Amino acid sequence: MDDQGIVVHASKIEGNGKRSLLSIADVEKQVPDQGLVWIHLNSANEMASEWLQKKFGISRLTCESLFDKGTRPRTALTNDGLLVILRGVNTNPGHDPEDMVALRMLFCETRIFTLSNRKSMAVHDMETLFETGNGPRSKGDFLVMVAERIADRIADEIQELDETVDDLEDLLLSADSADLQPKISDIRRIAIHLRRYIYPQRDVLIRLPGERVSWISDKDRIHLHEAAEQTARFVEDIDSARERSIIAQEEVNSRMSRQMNKAVYLLSIVTVIFLPLGLLTGLLGINVGGIPGAESRWAFPLVSLGIIAIAGGLILWFRRIKWL
Repeated sequence: MDDQGIVVHASKIEGNGKRSLLSIADVEKQVPDQGLVWIHLNSANEMASEWLQKKFGISRLTCESLFDKGTRPRTALTNDGLLVILRGVNTNPGHDPEDMVALRMLFCETRIFTLSNRKSMAVHDMETLFETGNGPRSKGDFLVMVAERIADRIADEIQELDETVDDLEDLLLSADSADLQPKISDIRRIAIHLRRYIYPQRDVLIRLPGERVSWISDKDRIHLHEAAEQTARFVEDIDSARERSIIAQEEVNSRMSRQMNKAVYLLSIVTVIFLPLGLLTGLLGINVGGIPGAESRWAFPLVSLGIIAIAGGLILWFRRIKWL
């Protein structure tokens, strides 16, 4: 929207589910009766933090929290307003969904600042709601809708994860163990990444209804509590998927161990059978005088039959003692 690429878009929230777009000049004027304004910024722009400080008087400490690249979901009540950082699944092409996109929000008296360095589907959903006339009518409504949209998209990812685990458990009955190992590793990796951000996000949504801000109504607090409960179920589902993948891994390991033991067992049986035969043939094969039957044409057939008889006797004995 602006030449420097700081502001992605800005709009005035009309209060009837719609919005009117604002220019960068209108945003910077800060007209007292301008009403509630939503400004979405590109947090990847290095000038965005300085722009917020100069144009709107946002403190340096708050800006550092907003633009911290390694931040996890959190909420904090600052002198500038309520700071809320949530993470949603990454639906951008070429990225894994568990590589979650951070949406940073600062709720000031008459302005809502949102920031992201990649496309956020929560922001896209809010724009769509405004276009259809179903957008938020207040700051509390905005916060609730963002939290619900993020939770809905996480729910889709959790459901897909559960279906993947179900397919894995079905494959345990037929697929080769070597083919299952990558699938189990992928499930555990996805579960770890999702839990890393969804678990603290649950705590954020639990704390939000208790924040001492007047613009969060009782109705908003109920919706936030529901979003927190839904996120808590996500954590339980992720833990369940991870536990099921661990059980599948143990089953695969057990199967591979049984296969290895069976192979070693068969090799041991073959070794036990052919060890005395090898000793006998080795003894008869020494190139010295005095070998019995060396001059007889029946010696070789008799020795061969003897070796076969010994091998057969060993096999029968192993069967009798249930080694075979």
